[in-house]
Amino acid sequence: MIKNVVILGSTGSVGKRALEIAESLGVYVKGLAAFNNISLLEKQIRIFKPEKVAVYDESAAEKLKNNISDLAVEVLSGIDGLCEVSRTVEVDMVLNAVSGMIGLKPTLCAIDKGINVALANKETLVAGGALVMQEAKKKNVKVLPVDSEHSAIFQCLQGCYNRKNLKRLILTASGGPFFDRDINYLKVVTKEDALKHPNWSMGAKITIDSATMMNKGLEIIEAAWLFDMTPEKIDVLIHRESIVHSMIEYNDNSVIAQLGVADMGLPIQYAFTYPDRCPSIVEKLDLSRVGTLSFYEPDTETFKGIDICKTAIKIGGTMPTIVNGANEEAVKLFLNDEISFLEITNVVQKALNCFKVNEVNTLEDILNADNLARDFVRKNVIRRGE
Repeated sequence: MIKNVVILGSTGSVGKRALEIAESLGVYVKGLAAFNNISLLEKQIRIFKPEKVAVYDESAAEKLKNNISDLAVEVLSGIDGLCEVSRTVEVDMVLNAVSGMIGLKPTLCAIDKGINVALANKETLVAGGALVMQEAKKKNVKVLPVDSEHSAIFQCLQGCYNRKNLKRLILTASGGPFFDRDINYLKVVTKEDALKHPNWSMGAKITIDSATMMNKGLEIIEAAWLFDMTPEKIDVLIHRESIVHSMIEYNDNSVIAQLGVADMGLPIQYAFTYPDRCPSIVEKLDLSRVGTLSFYEPDTETFKGIDICKTAIKIGGTMPTIVNGANEEAVKLFLNDEISFLEITNVVQKALNCFKVNEVNTLEDILNADNLARDFVRKNVIRRGE
């Protein structure tokens, strides 16, 4: 079990749960980082007393510095600040739970210092999977998944003694708030509708990704990098109850699944204690109360995100970065009421079709592709009223 941790994105849903898990396990929190929620961050600082904190928003960082001037805590700002906190000495693990492309560079900084990474930031592997996994291998660093689905796959694979026997990975999906709805219904949904996730309490961006099913497509790309699997061997199954978090299937058609309540505490704790397990503050799963577990094929014609992402990872190179950047920008526009719900995946599809693939050799290659994708979305979306 780890002794010291840095938590990036500590004011988000995963970050807050990670702090609770760290406290329950007696893990010392040496560093924290947030985007701009300095009110909550200050409370966390006073409770956990980290050595360093970073705030991405520089003006918010200055306010925090004044607010905690009575404490011996170093306050940093911007992306450089996040990177500095990620390189904190004598840390066993950096938990990356920030939202968006902001998370990529701090992950690479932690790896460069030989620090193991627990990953709840999708964009790190979606956009930078080739570079991240290459550097992790070079530095002999573990990249442990914290997403419930990838943690489930990771846990199931602990009993896989010969990877040649592995037939496929099966990622489960709740189906989001619009399961079984048709295109006509989706034409008029609002962001308030899309933010009503049936099972999980998450940040706005990932909740919208769940509604469009883009999250499951992005998870396929992540899984391909994490588990060295081709996209053809990664499938998605709708599971409304969110009890079975994912499965693996062997070549003899035996299926191994990981089950638990819908609580991010379990995958966070497993990353902290791997390869061991400890008693947990997470609620016990009572299958007699759950009663029924249901499964359905995803509707990939209505929800295009899965196929878009599968195509992107098959093409490779900068294409997953293009898709990820286009989606992130489109979700931002939707949350600002500038585009419709269906326009999110429509414009991501346009980006996939319009860009040529380039090789990924450096961080700059990834950041350039990301910027191109975002610029494309801003210029090519169909805005409301147009």
